[in-house]
Amino acid sequence: MNKLSDEIVNALSINLREKIKSIENQDINIEEIRLRAQKPLILNANNKDYFYNERTKNLHQNMDNSYIVSKEDIEQTFQIICKYSIHTFMDDIKKGFITLRGGHRIGIVGKAIVEDGQVKNIKHISSLNIRVSRQIKGCSDKVLSHIIKGSNAINNTLIISPPQCGKTTLIRDIVRNLSNGNKDYAFKGVKVALIDERNEIAGSYLGIPQMDVGIRTDIIETCPKDIGIMMLLRSMSPDLIVTDEIGSESEIKALYTALNGGVGLITTVHGDSIEDIRNRKELCNLLDKELFKKVIILSAKKGPGTVEKIYDLEEKRWYFAN
Repeated sequence: MNKLSDEIVNALSINLREKIKSIENQDINIEEIRLRAQKPLILNANNKDYFYNERTKNLHQNMDNSYIVSKEDIEQTFQIICKYSIHTFMDDIKKGFITLRGGHRIGIVGKAIVEDGQVKNIKHISSLNIRVSRQIKGCSDKVLSHIIKGSNAINNTLIISPPQCGKTTLIRDIVRNLSNGNKDYAFKGVKVALIDERNEIAGSYLGIPQMDVGIRTDIIETCPKDIGIMMLLRSMSPDLIVTDEIGSESEIKALYTALNGGVGLITTVHGDSIEDIRNRKELCNLLDKELFKKVIILSAKKGPGTVEKIYDLEEKRWYFAN
């Protein structure tokens, strides 16, 4: 197993920490660590589940002799990630996740305390999902020729991807390239406004991005996308707005507002094809050629981040990447 960062290992309960440290070297990149009370400890890599075997002290794809996560494991891990001050992290807890130093995100579920239609707290934590954040610089190089169209201009681009197919990693590197500039395309770099609603792209910790998202990037984190788009349009004079996982009519309306203001757009949406998006009433406007020019389709066929094909909405032409 490729070495997990100290931020992740030290966030675990003492018991789990020792088990993770005992795992012998295996050629897998862990993407998630799943802790569920009274269920097996599961580490996910390349959409495969690995179980910690108590006898061999290693990871296997079968459940024999699996370590069962205790309620104490979860409670202690939760206290550690909150630095033993749950009240300090209450704003994050209400959103369902906490971001560690290094940009790693920990999802939280349990009993939601709801008042006036809003989540006020999550108690009796039953599951934690530790998502390992890794930056892969250069992974967007293969799509830049479709996004960049001049020394300081881009094609508005929609990225369609099923879950866990590398879209966040790809969009993070696109932001870095477009913000810094790219010599290979004589691209000077533009002002990028990043709405990072779930704090996954930049992975900010105490306001500082833990991932390299470029020198001209301004980030608003844990803010609803439609509100964030309007705020950044008014305050940061961006050349390009980037968001992840567009899904509602209000968010798409905000994209049109940005478009009418002459701002470039790059965003992602959950799906597996153009037909999938076209058949979903709330999303079909995303395929308006006035809104986006290029559509990138991702899969995990050759690992996360596989670019299946690219479609030009104006020219009605497919570009096959593989």
